[in-house]
Amino acid sequence: MPDTASKVRDTANRAYRAASRSAGVARRRAGVAVRSADTVIRGIPQRWREAAPQQRQTIQLAAGSAAVGLAVALTTVAAAGPWDSGQRTAERTWAAEQRPDSGTDHDGRTGLTAPQVLAEAGPLPGAGGTKGGGGANGSGSQRADKVPPPTASALADTLEPLLEDDALGAVRHASVVDAVTGRQLFAQGSGETAAPASTVKLATAVAALTARGENHRIATRVVGKGDHVTLVGGGDPTLTKGALSDLAEDTAHTLRKRGVRKVTLAYDLTRYTGTEQHPIGPNENLALVTPLMLNEGRLDKSDHGPAARTGDPAGQAAQEFADRLSEEGVKTTGTAESRKASGSARALAVHKSATLGALVERMLTNSDNDIAEALARQTALAKGEPASFEGAGRAVKSTLKRLGLPLKGVKFADGSGLNRADRVSPALLTQLLVRAADPDRPTLRPVITGLPVAGFTGTLDARYGGERGEPGAGLVRAKTGTLTGVNTLAGTVVDADGRMLAFAFMTTGTVDANAAQTSLDRLASTLANCGCRDSPSAG
Repeated sequence: MPDTASKVRDTANRAYRAASRSAGVARRRAGVAVRSADTVIRGIPQRWREAAPQQRQTIQLAAGSAAVGLAVALTTVAAAGPWDSGQRTAERTWAAEQRPDSGTDHDGRTGLTAPQVLAEAGPLPGAGGTKGGGGANGSGSQRADKVPPPTASALADTLEPLLEDDALGAVRHASVVDAVTGRQLFAQGSGETAAPASTVKLATAVAALTARGENHRIATRVVGKGDHVTLVGGGDPTLTKGALSDLAEDTAHTLRKRGVRKVTLAYDLTRYTGTEQHPIGPNENLALVTPLMLNEGRLDKSDHGPAARTGDPAGQAAQEFADRLSEEGVKTTGTAESRKASGSARALAVHKSATLGALVERMLTNSDNDIAEALARQTALAKGEPASFEGAGRAVKSTLKRLGLPLKGVKFADGSGLNRADRVSPALLTQLLVRAADPDRPTLRPVITGLPVAGFTGTLDARYGGERGEPGAGLVRAKTGTLTGVNTLAGTVVDADGRMLAFAFMTTGTVDANAAQTSLDRLASTLANCGCRDSPSAG
């Protein structure tokens, strides 16, 4: 008699063949074909739940080796959650109808297909499920999947031994919650605060999206009065040379129409207040924090990661703008100086950044400190606070307070997590993720979609893969955090039974960053591989 794992594989293969045959059927018959494939696949979740842990691990190891195309489909589902609630219906339908060989990797091997993965992740809207109590203390209605969450006792039995790893340092705090209901499933010092490192960017992101909205764009403006032109910084650290060229072209066009061919150029930095220097001092991980800069003040062609930075990012941007004006036939006299634009100056040109949602995704994927500090100041500006480190910290905290989040002992000393004075708790991090995953809060969705994918993207691209081959590859989405002696990880997984979980693991006092990261990755991988419910015979 074939074992359970073989049954699962055989069922998956039948689904693959059915999907392959249906790919050539005319669009008018596509609905029938998809429903037929769904019928074949529907038995997989039950067989999965009946499989032994070792069999589950074998199957997930195979799934973890799927190609990047499959990971994209899978992580889209992970972002929506098995409860879906209609938020990702179109995306799931599109993925299910794609070519069945879309999971083939570059050496020609065929991986799992989107229909198989989607079926495992949970039913489409309308296929069952009941209304949950809201993902965050009843903040909104969510569709609870029929698959129950892990039990607290089984989850504790699984995670507690892993948290004893000496690589995790002297202080270990943890929180795991059900992303459908927001209910705490596992806690170890979950309410205790500690230095979060870059996982504080989750708070920065939620606050900025709440205060500004995901479609807000940061404007860099050019204003003028007579032959005086001012480049006004709005706080966009991602301003590029191309964008400045466009600004210069538009500005020169307007000036030439007015008969102006020579100008005195200045730049306005009054959008921000307070010190430009982060408390860590000059650092390749962060430029001076100013409202006007070109490509984050980088002195190379990189767009993320550590890099040498200019000591005068605003002056660098102004000089680039002056050079582009000259190319457009408008000369500048002298060197641009910093001063406030005249209140009577008229608009000449404007450039708007990518949407705040896109900036949040970029910030989280690459752990971009410059964008983080800019987003914290956008929150301050929206809340009427000074756009400084202190004002941004107050604005972020007050914004999160309105969302009913646990803020006892929390401190936001910056937006990036580079400041060791930051203090957050695992409970706050997991509830931030629950809010972001709530289908009734679509403006927060970039927090989930921006999380790095284990083994594939951003700060997790070199983890969970290679020779280690952790089963969490492609399944774990998480924000990393690293300072000397501090290692953190917070994100989401869909467990072996199809339940979406949010987790946060925080450690202090680590001595080997690589060993600590491996241990944290093992904790997250275990969640992805875990059904973690008590045996029916227990007790």
